[in-house]
Amino acid sequence: MNIKKGDTVKVLAGKEKGKTGKVLSINREDGRIVVEKVNFIKKHQRPDARVKGGIVQKEGSIHLSNVMLLCGKCEKEVRIGQKKLDDGKKVRVCRKCGETLDE
Repeated sequence: MNIKKGDTVKVLAGKEKGKTGKVLSINREDGRIVVEKVNFIKKHQRPDARVKGGIVQKEGSIHLSNVMLLCGKCEKEVRIGQKKLDDGKKVRVCRKCGETLDE
């Protein structure tokens, strides 16, 4: 799994096709991710001491295969490669332009 929290991704399939957003969380066991401002669902929230009850909108998860990482330099969705640096550290690289995706 080459996508990390904080990456910018584009949705490739489903009702939210074409939208982009930042990854908020990843569930590696189920292969699902939550993307900012994509796939809103309505949840009926029960009131308690801290939270007021009602119908709340929040982001739902989408399957990992339906998104692709966006390169900061290309501004397109790209496949990810790995490269080993001189100091032995492995980084993710863009397959189109060769730009390093990790800091």
